[in-house]
Amino acid sequence: MSPKQVRVRLYGALNDFLPPERRGAEFVHTFAGTPSVKDLLESLGPPHPEVDVILVDGEAVDFSHRVEDGTRVAAYPAFHTLDVTPVTRVGLELPAEPRFALDVGLGRLSGFLRMLGFDTLWRNDFEDDVLARLSGDEERVVLTRDLGLLKRAEVRHGYYPRNTDPAHQLVEVVRRYQLTSRMRPFTRCLACNASLEVAGRDEVLDRIPEGVAATHSRFQQCPECRRVYWPGTHHQRMQSLVDKLRELEHEA
Repeated sequence: MSPKQVRVRLYGALNDFLPPERRGAEFVHTFAGTPSVKDLLESLGPPHPEVDVILVDGEAVDFSHRVEDGTRVAAYPAFHTLDVTPVTRVGLELPAEPRFALDVGLGRLSGFLRMLGFDTLWRNDFEDDVLARLSGDEERVVLTRDLGLLKRAEVRHGYYPRNTDPAHQLVEVVRRYQLTSRMRPFTRCLACNASLEVAGRDEVLDRIPEGVAATHSRFQQCPECRRVYWPGTHHQRMQSLVDKLRELEHEA
């Protein structure tokens, strides 16, 4: 039996998952059997959570569509500047209040997301099975640099940060999910993810340095781990990062 072939063209950020010679151009892919278009695309590199629209011979299809010999497949990531409402989308809408679950290698990114006020789960011993289940059961966005994890069927929302620097990863995630207007900075504990509560100086006096007690009057405390926060130098640096992220909204 002669091999089957399909012409493929990936657009935008999906090209990041292709070898250089295939990026930004149509290429021919040889395959066997009758794979779903989801399986075919993931065999080429892109994980399904990063795909938003798939066209087969110009018609929008879902992930279950079976690929036939001689057809043309085009796949697109989420484009925020284009209105694709009338088109069948395979990408799922993000919940009104996005929540995240991060793999073990993204601890610093988890702290940044908590700083912005997002419910973010991270542990240094998270197993892939647990992260996939959190995505499916709680509609959490899985952030990971493990493509195998993102390709698990249970993962509904997910993103592969391209950069290895946590601050740059944060910019990527904010842009990808248009989080600027949803940020609620300094409302979550950086250590344990709980929502912070306003506290008076007398309530936290035994948990702050003497010099801080003398120079500050505004405090927040975590009801879970009892950590205390105040607007010190570290807070000012974080506020500067928040201000830069808010500028992204005007760049879009």
